[in-house]
Amino acid sequence: MSGQQPHVQITKPKVIGIGDNGRDSLLPLYADWIDSSELLVGGERQLQFFPDHQGEQLVIKGGLSELAARLKTESEQGRSVVVLASGDPLFYGIGGYLSSKLAVEVFPNLSSIQLAFARMGESWQDAEVVSVHGRSIKGLAQRIDGKKKVALLTDETNSPQEIARYLLAFGMTEYRVFVAENLDGPNERTGWYELHELADQATEAFSPLNVVILRQRPGVSTADLPDWPFGIDDELFAQRKPDKGLITKKEIRVLSLAQMGLRSDSIVWDIGTCTGSVAIEAARIARQGAVYAIEKNEADLANCLENMTRFRADITAIQGRAPQGLETFADPDAVFIGGSGGEMKELLHVCCTRLRPGGRIVLNAVTIENLYEANRTFAEEGFATNITLAQISRSKPILDMTRFEGLNPVYIITARHQEPESTAVKETKAVE
Repeated sequence: MSGQQPHVQITKPKVIGIGDNGRDSLLPLYADWIDSSELLVGGERQLQFFPDHQGEQLVIKGGLSELAARLKTESEQGRSVVVLASGDPLFYGIGGYLSSKLAVEVFPNLSSIQLAFARMGESWQDAEVVSVHGRSIKGLAQRIDGKKKVALLTDETNSPQEIARYLLAFGMTEYRVFVAENLDGPNERTGWYELHELADQATEAFSPLNVVILRQRPGVSTADLPDWPFGIDDELFAQRKPDKGLITKKEIRVLSLAQMGLRSDSIVWDIGTCTGSVAIEAARIARQGAVYAIEKNEADLANCLENMTRFRADITAIQGRAPQGLETFADPDAVFIGGSGGEMKELLHVCCTRLRPGGRIVLNAVTIENLYEANRTFAEEGFATNITLAQISRSKPILDMTRFEGLNPVYIITARHQEPESTAVKETKAVE
């Protein structure tokens, strides 16, 4: 039929993993695909492995959304495209992003983690794998605490030396460190280090292309490691002296944390953190998330920072008088308010406005005036509340007997977004 457009066969781009030894790491078929490709995409280092490539070459320099759009266009035009990626493209690599944007074929190579454990001669199915490549190291302490093997993907900022200094700051001396550099390349180097030894290394001591493996040293048992179950005893926290007591007591803390409904990836605010007891326990629950704390008193914040290192909870803690300072925090899934300092209405407005859908705000009040104001303010913000009055007593010895001593009663107020009324409820009300 005249005027009919010729049919173009869509060709999926091939994403091929490549090792640090370049062409030698590839199957012959993969090398043939690369040689015959009309467009070869990769980092500068990867493209240098193919100086004789006759087609067009494109260097990846950020802007992955633009790259995905370009690859989709090339695919629709029927051009043969190969994208080079380090190791396994679907393991913290470009393959995962591209496969979410367009149809691609992925052909993995050995990942740097696989090679590092192979050089160690140890299994890795029981290892915790964490990437700090291009990411903040913040929160690493609680993510890896208690893990026997940890594999870390690094970068020039989060280098082996910086990781060692970080672990020493949190007292995680149970680990020895295996550093593997330029794996499968001509300058490959591997070795074991003690943390203090590694921390003293010069900045240029390691190649930027490295993997760090942490392994608990032989002979370390569970009994040798610090262990804090949910509901850490109050006396274990550094507190203000001589007037101890400015801490959310364990029983109230446990009830409040339960009301917050935390998940492993929750973003948490602790307002008026004081010793940091709630923030620290929250961080040990939301290990893959993030915890932000604010405290107006400098001396109390110092205790919070000390407790962070003691309990291996790397949270963001700042000095300030909320709601000022909250603008620097990520939007929360859960908020705990241990004290408002007199700005409750403004504070709750900010918290209600910033709270993510499905999130919860838990406020502790010890006076009926604060209870009334909080409940009224939440209602004005369109939040539903439920309130628990916790009256806790602890046993105390008296001579050869036991009596009970009461703690201050605390109102635990839990607020969440009101659920919209169902159509059936609205129709019933209309009829009435």
